[in-house]
Amino acid sequence: MTARVAALWRHPIKSHGRESLSHVHLEQGQTMPWDRRWAVAHEDAKIVDMAAWAPCQNFSRGAKAPRLMAINASVDETSGTVTLSHPHRPDLRFDPDTDQAAFLDWVRPLMPENRSASAKLLRPTQNGMTDTDFPSVSLLNLASNDALSSAMGGAPLSMLRWRGNIHLEGLAPWEEQGWLGKRLRIGTVEFEVREEIVRCLATTANPETGERDADTLGALNATFGHQNFGVYAVVTQSGDIALGDRLEVL
Repeated sequence: MTARVAALWRHPIKSHGRESLSHVHLEQGQTMPWDRRWAVAHEDAKIVDMAAWAPCQNFSRGAKAPRLMAINASVDETSGTVTLSHPHRPDLRFDPDTDQAAFLDWVRPLMPENRSASAKLLRPTQNGMTDTDFPSVSLLNLASNDALSSAMGGAPLSMLRWRGNIHLEGLAPWEEQGWLGKRLRIGTVEFEVREEIVRCLATTANPETGERDADTLGALNATFGHQNFGVYAVVTQSGDIALGDRLEVL
């Protein structure tokens, strides 16, 4: 079976919702457009602006607040507004650059009382605030997810636990781990694969409910001897990707 794009996702506000796409244009050296365009600094963050990349410890995120994992998002690119939805909150449509108070009120009930409260929405001056200190796009293998699901007893794991950008089907399980340092072409976009993605507690939460219900990290370590899922790549040639596009290892 030829490896192809099964899904495309972006996450407009880091750790606060995902949005599916049918196609996307990627620019060389850039993140996916509107992916992690904003991040939510908590009250104990060591940063005051987003002039430069900052590590994830400064932000409210699913590893510390699992209920955030059940947020869906949609972007109106014309108005710059984002709509957030959650099974336990009313929908919120707002402009992250100007309506911070509305967002902080909305998200407050989703944050654990024993964690630092969300304090400020920040927007990077250039690239999205991914978990790497370089502008990355994350690639995930559906077959690896199936292998992990089988190791955990067979109940299907949602790919949304992994918060990736490009989901790929038609690969062997863990085939992506052999791509480090290699070039890939998907659609008309070319990538260089930089590193594997080391996973955190966010993946233990169900993306439909926001409740922790699966020991993904324990299963990865016990069965496969690592805590990785997916790879980070950089865009080396601009172009377009759509659902169903082929993957080529160059």
